[in-house]
Amino acid sequence: MAHSVRWPERAESGLRVDEIQKSTPVEPPLEIYPGRIDEKGRLKLPADIQRYLSDFFQADGGPAKVFVTSLDVRTIRVYPTSVWKQNELLLAEETENPDEAEDLVFLAKDLGGTSEIDSQGRILVPAELRRELKVENEPVWMNCYNSRIDVFGKDVYEERRSRSRENLKDRVRHFARKGLK
Repeated sequence: MAHSVRWPERAESGLRVDEIQKSTPVEPPLEIYPGRIDEKGRLKLPADIQRYLSDFFQADGGPAKVFVTSLDVRTIRVYPTSVWKQNELLLAEETENPDEAEDLVFLAKDLGGTSEIDSQGRILVPAELRRELKVENEPVWMNCYNSRIDVFGKDVYEERRSRSRENLKDRVRHFARKGLK
């Protein structure tokens, strides 16, 4: 009995298509997205953020899980679990300020929890975290930064928005000298 061989698809570059899909990282989205944490504590992630996170899950070879927490009791941080595990290792190896590192991990675990991204692109924000940050059934804003998603409640978002507009002339001039285009 003859077996047919199925050759992998190749792109114009000659690379196998499945290799390109696995090796090409998804860039983090460049914008801030509005959203809302519903009455059940679910946050719908925009499609761009879902695509960005999927790159971590493919690399990990695991389910679409995130660790949802806060390190400042002002901003929700959504970490791919692999990124959070790297943070835990970094903090566990801290020798200069081990008590401060341990306190950060304690706070993160006390307020946080793991969540799978459901079929509709939603994650569950832990109840204690929602209450502490006063974001239950409230609008929020999401920003990808440093391999995580920052989620701001209204007060923090307005504060950051206002602060970002202060001394613009000096800021732009400073960074233009450093090469800002």
